[in-house]
Amino acid sequence: QGGIKIAMLSVEQASKHYEKNGATVKALDGVSLSIEPGEFVVVRGPSGSGKTTLLLLAGALLPPGSGEVLFENQNVYSMSREQRANLRATSVGFVFQQFNLIPYLSVLDNVLAPSLANPDPQAAQQAESLLERFNLGGRTSHLPAELSTGERQRVGLARALLKRPRLLLADEPTGNLDEDNAQTVLKSLADFAAEGGAVLMVTHSREAATYGHRAINLSQGKIVT
Repeated sequence: QGGIKIAMLSVEQASKHYEKNGATVKALDGVSLSIEPGEFVVVRGPSGSGKTTLLLLAGALLPPGSGEVLFENQNVYSMSREQRANLRATSVGFVFQQFNLIPYLSVLDNVLAPSLANPDPQAAQQAESLLERFNLGGRTSHLPAELSTGERQRVGLARALLKRPRLLLADEPTGNLDEDNAQTVLKSLADFAAEGGAVLMVTHSREAATYGHRAINLSQGKIVT
């Protein structure tokens, strides 16, 4: 078909401004980027540079004040709320620095949590094989409090991968991890991209950024070269 690749995600001239104590804070200020299937893009910048705001926009969680966010050429914020929720449920996986695990659910049930709204008979089997892949096969019945920090992040990654998303959004996924666990998580993100998925990761870490195909630097809501 002419070899034209459709970007998985396009952010076009997106801005998000807030009023704080009578002043305007420009969390994002005219940011544009696109990510194709199979690409691992890293966004670096200090705290307050707009990284998390960008991730929320990309994840169909926060509309921009101006500009557009397109997922496979569809304007995300022209969709209905239900369509956006469906996009998040089927096509976007999130990996957080704080893991966001449910403390009273077992490891296996935490991985299965996103699929509970649309139960899939194969989900439990897929969850168990993901946990095996992340060396957590013996921890399925444990609670999050019984896991190490690295194990909790691997549970979070398995949960994000369970629904076979096309886009993974990772917010400082190695921020709380030692070097070995950080490498496990980053290699898994790189593998996901190698299999045709798209990854957008925000990080402070120079080492983490080396796993991406390209890095974008954000400062005060703008992309700087």
